Amino acid sequence: MIRAAAILACLLAVPAAAAEFTCPDMAGAVQVGSCPNEQELKWGFTGYCSDNARIYDKDGNDICTAFEKYREAKNISLWEAGEFQGYLSCARPAESLKAARLEELRAGKLGSITRVVCTYEGGVQMVLRTRAQCRVEGDKAVCVDP
Repeated sequence: MIRAAAILACLLAVPAAAAEFTCPDMAGAVQVGSCPNEQELKWGFTGYCSDNARIYDKDGNDICTAFEKYREAKNISLWEAGEFQGYLSCARPAESLKAARLEELRAGKLGSITRVVCTYEGGVQMVLRTRAQCRVEGDKAVCVDP
C-alpha cells in the first residue's frame, strides 16, 4: 500500500510536458469541406434571413441586409493543415490561399479553450484549439496541459 502511494506520488510530481506549435505552411493546407453552390447559398439566405433572423442573428453582424453580405460570410469551406483548421473563403482561388504568407501568431483564451491563431495575408486564419495553456514565444506557441 505504501509502495503504491509512493509510485502515485512520483507520477503526480512529474512536470507536464510542453508542446510547441508553429504556424503551418499554407502550401500544405488541404480543403476538406466542399463549397456551397449558388442554390444552397440562396436557400440558406432565405431560411436564415427570414422573419426569424432576429432569433439567430443576435450579434448584430447584419449579414441579412443583402445577399452579397450573406454570401461573403457563408461562402466558406473547411481547410486543414496539420492540427490547424480554418474556414476559408470559396471566393478566393485555392492557389492564392496556398500562397498566403504568415503575418501574425497569437494565442488567447475563449472560455475553457485556448485558441492558437495563425493569421496570413488577406485575413486568412488557421486555428488550433486546445484545453492546454498556451503562450507565444517568438515564432511558436508553447502549450502546457494544466
